Amino acid sequence: MSTFGALNTAYRGLTAAQQGMNVAGQNIANAATEGYTRQRVQQSPLAAPAQGLWGAGAPQVGQGVSVDAIARLGSSFLDGGVRSAGAQAGYASVRSSALQNIEGVLNEPGDNGVSAALQGFWSAWQGVANQPGEAAPSGLVIQAANTLTTRIATAYQALDGQWSDARGQATDAVSAVNSAASQVAAYNTTIRSTLAAGGSANELIDARAKLTESIARLAGGTVREQADGTVDVHIGGNALVMGSSVRTLALTGAATMAGSAATPVQLEWADRPGVAVGLDGGQLAGSLSVLAPAAGGSGGVIAEAAASYDRLATQLATDVNAVHSGGLTAAGAPAGNFFTIDATRPAALGISSIQDPALLGAAAAGFGAKDGHNADALAQIGTRTTSPDATWQSIVTGIGLQSRNAQQHETMTAAVATSAETSRASSASVSLDEENVSLLTNQHAYQAAARVMTAVDEALDVLINRTGLVGR
Repeated sequence: MSTFGALNTAYRGLTAAQQGMNVAGQNIANAATEGYTRQRVQQSPLAAPAQGLWGAGAPQVGQGVSVDAIARLGSSFLDGGVRSAGAQAGYASVRSSALQNIEGVLNEPGDNGVSAALQGFWSAWQGVANQPGEAAPSGLVIQAANTLTTRIATAYQALDGQWSDARGQATDAVSAVNSAASQVAAYNTTIRSTLAAGGSANELIDARAKLTESIARLAGGTVREQADGTVDVHIGGNALVMGSSVRTLALTGAATMAGSAATPVQLEWADRPGVAVGLDGGQLAGSLSVLAPAAGGSGGVIAEAAASYDRLATQLATDVNAVHSGGLTAAGAPAGNFFTIDATRPAALGISSIQDPALLGAAAAGFGAKDGHNADALAQIGTRTTSPDATWQSIVTGIGLQSRNAQQHETMTAAVATSAETSRASSASVSLDEENVSLLTNQHAYQAAARVMTAVDEALDVLINRTGLVGR
């Protein structure tokens, strides 16, 4: 190697060490930046120059070091694990939240629940049986009936409101997916052109990775990396993002719970109306599952809970009317139905009771106007094995079990998601200790290369300026 070649070697060492210190400083500066993946300078030795005719067989040293790239120390395998775990956690969290809200609507056990209202209703009838013909006990029956029907209707309305809220959240999630997909396509274009020009796109890749994780948490799907630096995002086996092109999603179907039976809510491709998008996870999949119409116990949890109130109202009216219509009023007239249900509305909203105490059928035929046998029979409805109370208890127990299972599933998927993020962070996050070591290593390398350059410079100065001066 010539003396001037040694200068070039030292210069290459200086630039490589400086680049290493710059990258270490970048890592340290972004140690607390969410989504940042640590970077490293990739170096390789430069080979010795090709030997010419006169140098054949003579040993040659290399020409220093080459900075090949600034590598992003991420793992596509670990990134995929984070996305998959996030999709399952998103699905579980939506269902768990919905069922916990339903439990809040039930108010069971508690003084403001339907169970307490049922007990108050039967007790009021027992009061009439104990004091037949008295105005106060009869008024308490009307009041207890109003309390019971009001709680059933109020709970149904609360579930209807919860369904509308879930529908709105699903709409927002679709908008978020479409927005994120558009940004991923834009990043693809920028990253592809940057890499083609020989630049570093590590920070852009980090930003795009955060967007793909957001899409996965919202709608599941998979990400496929391409050779040109772009990624394709697929949902339900179909491309949401492919290079710089984007397809959009649309949420269609009924805007109310009442209309969902005829036109269920579903996710579709905007360019293919009527074709549902198959989801394998994510918050949208959870939202669609809770927004599904009632299907005899296997439908959406909100609509099924609302349908349970309808069943309770229908059974309550049927059981009470069957006994009440066989009694006599205080005037000795045949008593009619105690409850009526408006056929044009859901049973839970359309149920109402008589408001005139004089129409109560407390007496049984043949026992006189002051009799309370029929009122006692009405009070005993609550003790039957197939009573509305038993039906309601079964409904509450079923919802409670679903909620518990959903919460356990949420806890498990959240733990898996945390584990996946921890595994990725162990290889991709910045370690300040490691970066300090890298900084010191490159600093010493820089000082050493500078010392070599100084030594070569001094040697050249002697050779150029002082050779031939001896003996003058």
